[in-house]
Amino acid sequence: MAVYEQTYKPYTGKLTPEWSRFLIIPRHAFRGVFSSKLFTAFYVICFLPVLIEAILIYLHHNITALAIMNMNARQLIPIDGSFFEYFVFIQGGCAFFVALLLGPPLVSRDFRNNALPLYLCRPFTRTEYVVGKMSVLLILLSGITWLPQLLMFFFQSYLEGFAWFKSNLWIASAIIIAGVVWVLLLALLSQTLSALLKWRVVASGAMLAIVIIPLAFVGIINLIFMTRIGNLFSLVTLMANITEGLFGTFDRVTGRVVIEAFDGGPSREILMIEPPLWTSWAMLFVFCAICLAILNWKVKAYEVVK
Repeated sequence: MAVYEQTYKPYTGKLTPEWSRFLIIPRHAFRGVFSSKLFTAFYVICFLPVLIEAILIYLHHNITALAIMNMNARQLIPIDGSFFEYFVFIQGGCAFFVALLLGPPLVSRDFRNNALPLYLCRPFTRTEYVVGKMSVLLILLSGITWLPQLLMFFFQSYLEGFAWFKSNLWIASAIIIAGVVWVLLLALLSQTLSALLKWRVVASGAMLAIVIIPLAFVGIINLIFMTRIGNLFSLVTLMANITEGLFGTFDRVTGRVVIEAFDGGPSREILMIEPPLWTSWAMLFVFCAICLAILNWKVKAYEVVK
């Protein structure tokens, strides 16, 4: 409108609280996410391991069902920390593929089409933009990782009794910490690669490469130097060590290698020792710090192209 007419008026409606403004991003993003029937079907399939887990827990406490199948409780998998750890790993793998499909398009389209000025010209900070985009993944990935596992823990506690719940409360904390750390890592990695590479296919390929390729190099480094120090450079191995540490199954001695002497002398045995558990947490912290630094560099209202 022409400025001289002075017919414009300021907005007098209800203002959104500042703390919740970032929620506008996931609210609109979810409309597009589940519009894809293929993605919706895959997301539902991710709950199949949880269904199997619930059946196994139920069979442990259903004498009639065990009698029909001519089985006893001892023949089933024991419901303990290792049981929940196994399904945490399975759901973590499902979460990775969900992040691979969903994560890169959330940010890459904004960078490719120069849409960041439209976000940041409003009362919307860069932090709120990043948190809003990440919250889409955080909500969806939490729904298939630590949240259903926590429900299975309460289901087992309900069937077993309060004594089992009290003595195994550490399992619930391990489920929550391991799930939250993995979900945050996937969300941060996908958003960083999308902001850096700008193209969905390229960002998805880079995310797959960062997670899968280091596993091969780690094996080569460990074989050459007869050590496990290479595990510190693989995100999958770092998360595996952290998860095992939370569930109490982490073992620094992971193998033994027997080296035969060429001159016919006595052979010697070398123990394959994992680095201390704190080094895995430290390397994960360094990786997240690098991702945050890249996001801080790339997320800005304008970009000067020379």
